[in-house]
Amino acid sequence: MPAIEVSHLTKEYRLGALQGLKQTLLDTCARLTGKKVLERPMFKALDGVGFSIDQGEVVGIIGHNGAGKSTLLKMLAKISTPSSGSVKIKGRIAPLIEVGAGFVPDFTGRENVYLNGAILGMPKQEIDRKFDEIVDFAEMAEFIDTPVKRYSSGMQVKLAFAVATSVESEILIVDEVLAVGDLAFQRKCFDRMEHLIKGQGKTVLLVSHNVRQVERLCSRVMLMDHGRLLLDGPARDVCNAFYEQSDNKIKAQNTAAKSNISTTGEVDLLDLFFTDAVGRRTDAIEYDADFSVFLRIRANKPIDQPIFVFGVHTTDFVYVTTTTSSPEIRSATLAAGIHELSFTVGSFPLLPGAYSVRLSIDVEEPIKNVFYGENLLQFSVVSRQIQRTSSHCEGFFLLATQWQAPRRLAD
Repeated sequence: MPAIEVSHLTKEYRLGALQGLKQTLLDTCARLTGKKVLERPMFKALDGVGFSIDQGEVVGIIGHNGAGKSTLLKMLAKISTPSSGSVKIKGRIAPLIEVGAGFVPDFTGRENVYLNGAILGMPKQEIDRKFDEIVDFAEMAEFIDTPVKRYSSGMQVKLAFAVATSVESEILIVDEVLAVGDLAFQRKCFDRMEHLIKGQGKTVLLVSHNVRQVERLCSRVMLMDHGRLLLDGPARDVCNAFYEQSDNKIKAQNTAAKSNISTTGEVDLLDLFFTDAVGRRTDAIEYDADFSVFLRIRANKPIDQPIFVFGVHTTDFVYVTTTTSSPEIRSATLAAGIHELSFTVGSFPLLPGAYSVRLSIDVEEPIKNVFYGENLLQFSVVSRQIQRTSSHCEGFFLLATQWQAPRRLAD
């Protein structure tokens, strides 16, 4: 039986800042006299979204910033009203959205617990019964009678999270609140969420940018994109589709970004590209597959004893791997003119993701760098076998290991 039913849900906002009284009066006069008034365009934060969620389902909502995730949760929590469409909810909702937004700075922590609890629909008797548990979980006993304006932002959110997760409800709506406080408290929050989800059988909607966390907690995931529901299915499939979408977006951004190049003018890089095992140009490398790298350069003067250093870095410039040209190339002299160099990479070990290329060209006698560039070529590593959400995909490569069966040593 559905706990949540959403049908053709649309939410529109008018772009631009709010107008002052003077401009509003001028626009009204213009309309009365039949003159045209420039209307700011409408923006659809949600565009015809529809789905249903059964009781006890744990559903993740993922997507890039501005995809409509938080707007959707606000519609479900009745914090905001839709422009069109309908939302049907069966059961009491505990919304963990903008946690701590209702705190009054001049009130003490104790007073804010009662105020925030009341806002969330908790009767005073329920707050009385749970007060000590809330304070203990938030680790705020020492400061509970201190005005909230003297709390750090982390202290405020910890207390607000403790209140919000104490609400007895059938439906839990969570928006990016698991990254609360320090690392130890974040672990505590995650454990409480797991207990609420698995121990109490609540219906849960979880929005998070931590895709691995979503895949672990949720059995089903919805992918939002520009206000629309793009995918809805098993957590692993949708999370992997989101990773691929993110990789493509990163590649596009890096392609548009300017490469970081420094050069003495002795060498120009004309072309840099990959080819697959059958010689086709590609920017998508299969995990554990062979491929070739081609460089085309122009030597503006003879280059004695050149050294070529090829490297791979992540999109945030973490250097992952490097290779240096062979001794035969180092002992050569490149005459002035255009040259092509290539090398083959066997069984490429980097795990699926988006990467970039860096290249350095040096001369050996005396040692001098004549060309250096980062973010020169964007490419992705792909795999049909490896799921990006799997725990063994954390890092950059898999270790080649052979595990032995456990041996009993003693009773």
